[in-house]
Amino acid sequence: MSADRIGIVLFRKDLRLADNPALTHVVDTCDAVVPVFVWSPDEMGTWAPGAASRYWLHQSLESLAGSIEALDSRLILRHGDTVEQTLELAEATGASVVAWNRRYEPAAIDSDKRLKSELSGSAIEAVSFNGSLLVEPWEISTKSDTHYKVFTPFWKACIGRMEVGESLPHPESLNAPPRWPKSLDLCELGLEPDIDWAGGIREHWDFGEQAAHGRLEKFLDERVMDYSDARDQLGEYGTSSLSPYLAWGELCPRQIWNGTYARMATDAGVEKTGDAFLRQVFWREFAYHLLYHEPQTTDEPLRPEFAKFPWMNDDDLLKKWQRGKTGYPIVDAAMNELWHTGIMHNRTRMVVASFLVKHLLIPWQEGAAWFWDTLVDADLANNTLGWQWTAGCGADAAPYFRVFNPILQ
Repeated sequence: MSADRIGIVLFRKDLRLADNPALTHVVDTCDAVVPVFVWSPDEMGTWAPGAASRYWLHQSLESLAGSIEALDSRLILRHGDTVEQTLELAEATGASVVAWNRRYEPAAIDSDKRLKSELSGSAIEAVSFNGSLLVEPWEISTKSDTHYKVFTPFWKACIGRMEVGESLPHPESLNAPPRWPKSLDLCELGLEPDIDWAGGIREHWDFGEQAAHGRLEKFLDERVMDYSDARDQLGEYGTSSLSPYLAWGELCPRQIWNGTYARMATDAGVEKTGDAFLRQVFWREFAYHLLYHEPQTTDEPLRPEFAKFPWMNDDDLLKKWQRGKTGYPIVDAAMNELWHTGIMHNRTRMVVASFLVKHLLIPWQEGAAWFWDTLVDADLANNTLGWQWTAGCGADAAPYFRVFNPILQ
């Protein structure tokens, strides 16, 4: 086979084939497609994916590779510097186009700017797309032309101006290049733990794009009509459980939005609860809006006066909190759920976070780091916003004196 125009698609946190703008662009404009994933944790600085996220990533890549093989193609796996690996792959395949979906974490933005610059300098067309958000961080601002720091006005502004298009279809085929470059085996990326501690995660989750859509359909079929009340009930399956799939892009917000609105159009009983659910989707959008404009907040409080807060540094208390041995039943149950399944109910995330920072007076950064390593849905924007909200030092924050009483909860 000969191909006039060959395109590389870089998969990152968009591990799906349907509604993937970068993939659609290459399929539509190139004669051949080279699907690529480069594992480059060093480029993420101190926020490289944690242990639970890496385990999920391994399973998701395995699922993605199977879906790509079903289209008579291959997923090329590499490990190392993204720029070096991409340039080498372009030379090996004769690719003249490289496409990807944008990321918004501070280190990822720097990495992608460098990639675009190096590709352009090598006369390779570099194109990026929005495949992760409904509203990009720079697309919306306050009347004074600043970014939003309070959720409700952000939500209202987005709803008032936003247009959500139709989801892009799953490609019917992926034409192979004339020659395939070398690829690592998935196990060579070293994503799974040497000691198998992930049994609880395997019991609790299915992985990949198909599983993500199954979760969405199950939620819309069985639980969305009770979402407004049930989402705060810890003894019920009242939430969507979609957050890990969003974190690795096995599902995107546009698919959730369109799927939910389609259900609301056919079931009047879902209309109110559907809006409540989509409002939570926009909390994630708000988190990315804030992280983009306030990148220092991954490590520093948004409200600078909290930098001088007299935190305690007690390793023994921190360890008891981490392993669910505080003696407070709801706190310990939530932390043990996290340790076993890689997930925690949103309500108890607020309870255990409040307990750490307001009972134990341990810095919120310690809690954020623990969640980052143990959550399968670890997301830097959400993690940062959530912890600063609970600590009272961030955007739209709960007052610093507000405590989630672990007995009343």
